[in-house]
Order: sequence, then C-alpha cells, then structure tokens
Amino acid sequence: MAHPAGLLWLSRDLRLGDNPALLAAIADGPLLPVFLVDRMTRAQGAASRWRLARGLAAFDRALKERTGGRGLCILEGEAEEIFPPLMRRLDLGRLHQSDWPTAAMRSAQGRLRAALAAEGRSLILHPGHLLVHPRAVQSGTGGTYKVFTPFARAVERTGPESPAPDAPLRIVAFADPPAGIAPAALDLAPDMRRGRAALERFALPAGETAALARLDAFLDSAASYSENRDRPDIAATSNLSEHLALGEIGPRALWARARMHARLAPAQAAGIGKFLSEVIWREFAWHLLIAFPQMAEACWRPEWEAFPWRKDGPGLEGWKRASTGVALVDAGLREMWVTGRMHNRVRMVVASWLTKHLLTDWRAGLAHFADCLTDWDPAANAMNWQWVAGCGPDAAPYFRIFNPERQAEQFDPEGRYRRRWLAGFAGNPGPEAQAWHDSIPLSWTVPACWRPGPAAALSTGRAAALASLAAFRSQTPED
Repeated sequence: MAHPAGLLWLSRDLRLGDNPALLAAIADGPLLPVFLVDRMTRAQGAASRWRLARGLAAFDRALKERTGGRGLCILEGEAEEIFPPLMRRLDLGRLHQSDWPTAAMRSAQGRLRAALAAEGRSLILHPGHLLVHPRAVQSGTGGTYKVFTPFARAVERTGPESPAPDAPLRIVAFADPPAGIAPAALDLAPDMRRGRAALERFALPAGETAALARLDAFLDSAASYSENRDRPDIAATSNLSEHLALGEIGPRALWARARMHARLAPAQAAGIGKFLSEVIWREFAWHLLIAFPQMAEACWRPEWEAFPWRKDGPGLEGWKRASTGVALVDAGLREMWVTGRMHNRVRMVVASWLTKHLLTDWRAGLAHFADCLTDWDPAANAMNWQWVAGCGPDAAPYFRIFNPERQAEQFDPEGRYRRRWLAGFAGNPGPEAQAWHDSIPLSWTVPACWRPGPAAALSTGRAAALASLAAFRSQTPED
C-alpha cells in the first residue's frame, strides 16, 4: 500500500522531542496526528482529564509552529471504529503509536489490530514511555523484579535507551484532515464544576517547553534535593510528575539531560543522582504494572484480599473531605484538591492514615487520588497505594504505620505547609486555604476554620491496625 500520509495515534507522549512514533509517521508522509476521545479517556479522573486537555492544547500550539498552522486532529470514538475507515479512505497501510502499556490500552490495541488485519493494515508500536524495555531488565529467573534495589541496579547496569532525535523544525502536515474538535475548545472535564477555578488558578504551565524549562531550573538547584526532598514546606522537588505522566517530557531525554548536567556541574551531581533514583521508581512501577496488569484492582499479594479492610463509611467520607482532624493529612488532601498535586512524603502519610488508622481499603483511596490528581499515573498510583497498605511487592512486607504528628514535626517543623492549607491551624493561612473552601462541593458541611480531632485517635487507630494485622497474620502467615 502507498503511504500518502503519516498517521499517528497520539495517546500520550505529547512532545516533539524523543518521540519515535512521531518520527516514523513523518517518514511515511505528511503528518496526520489524531487523538481519540474514547472510553479510556472518559474513564480517567476529572482532574487528569482537565490536565490532559491542557496538554493537548499545548502540543497543538507547538505542532502548528512547525507545520505553518496545521495542528492536532481530535475525534470522538473508539480506535477500532475510527482508524480502519480512515486508513481505507486514505489508502494507508500503517498507523503509528507511542506505546502506553496499560491493560485498557492493550485491549484497545487488540481490538484495533483485529479490525486492521482483515484489510492487511497494521498498528506499529514505538517505545517512548519507559527508560528501558521490560525484556531488557529481568531477574535471574527471567521474570520481572519484585524488589526495587536489584531492579535499580539492573537499570543502571543496562543503561537507559538513548533518546530519539527531536522532530524536524519544519513538518509537512496532511492537507485534508477529518473534521474534529478544536483543541482550544476541548473540554474533557465538564464535571469539574467548582473545582475548576482552583485548578486553573494554581496549575503549572503545560507542554513540552514548560517541562524542559522546569527540568533545567530544577537541575540548577539540585544540590539540596537529597536533604530537602521530603520537606513539603520547601520548594525542593522537580514538579515534573505531570509532564512525565502525559509524556510532555520523556524519561530517556530527562535521564540524558540530567546526566549531562551532573557532569558539567559536579556540585549538583549527588542531588541529581538521588533524583534519578526516583525516576527509576517510576520505571519500577510500570514494569510491575506490565507484569501484573490488575495491580490497580487486586492485591499484589493475593492473601491480602482476605484482610478486613472497611469498604466505606464515615471515616472514608471524612478523609475525602479533608476533615480528619489530623493536620498533615487534611493539609495534603486539600493541597491535592486545589492544585491536583500532593507532596510525595505527605501522600504516604495520607495513604497510611486511611489504610491503617481508618482500616479502609486501599482501593478507595486509590480511586480518590485518581479522580483528583493532575499528575495521575496508573502504575505509580497503584504501586504506591499497595506499598503503603502493605499488600504490594516489597523486600520487607510489614505493616507500616506513619505517625502524622511525628512526620509533621520532622518534615514541616515550623508548620508552614499546614498553615498554608488549613485556616485556623496557626496564624494567618495562605490564599490556598480559602481557595479550598471556595472550590469544594456546596453539599460538604465543613467549618470555616479547621479543627483538630481527638489526640487519642493516633494511639487508638494504631492499636486497632496492629490488632487487625495480628489477627490476619494468625490466619494467613506471611511468606
């Protein structure tokens, strides 16, 4: 078959640099990039859909600069419904896609492949979402590593794949794309309601240019990263999670850029090394998800399905409403509601309170995070919730119980983070605290000033968690 156009199914990897699928499509002919508003898109949480629309608009603007005004084609429907007739009409034999290895995407790819195969057409997947191919990093038994440290050593030993070249400065665009939705008019999250204004106010800039600028700014100040990365009251982290989640920057290009910066600026090298170990944690999560696609629905350790977690109740509802009475927990949940992000140290404390002190099923927390996070990542979200809950892959599976008061004393010693998010905590709150009140549903009955809960909840919750663990282990011994 002839290739009068280069057809690209753009599902993630919203960037022009280090994008092999984009380069392959350009090599086939005038570029026709298509994004589908499909079941997978609609199934995402509201905040991540809102952020996705911003990313698509940024990619569209960047693409138009290289094509002379022709941007992204956005269509509604499923891949197996949209692409076969489009490829038939244009006489195209190949469709290129940057792989995004989730179970839902694998299912969609399978349906599409079946529809294309009958006509002698093909879907070609390209790397770009991971540092290394899963087959390149396997344990001694030939399977996926289940413990982080040996996995990280294997990644370091193998070395990440080299990033692909950037797209050409001038791209020839397909002249007659199908009529679709204008990216600037795309609203993927009409259900955001009152929360939209807060996200728009506190959102970080979207797109590849913003991602590269943020990475460079972080690398220039990375010397203090190891020391301050756990401090939510200090701006010490990279804030690249949204960009990585949408592929506005690729992990391979990030790795190469960071390594070069470490060589050129030795004073930053130790902090950059620690930062790259966190990038490997992201990689670890994805390799685990590929090996265990049901990681967001089922315990990695199947015996933990018998643990007596609560499924719902007033404790879960109070946690969702950031009204537990525990300052660090409520501050973190309010930060997530307003900004779509939450500091990683605080995420662990917030998750521990739900699964340990409130003995609530980790899947309920995972679903709330998935709805509220603009940096939602299906692999990292699932792995981290299972890690905190104690049912996931780990070298030493034991019941971790974070003490939020002790964590606050250690990582927010002056209370700046809590004061920023909690009106009534201590002194004058930041504008963020009011923004949370202004953005929550009107049906939530929450006092204007935050109030601490009973101090005994810390000890009674911990005791209940340990008692539940002891009873569970007496019936189901750990391996």
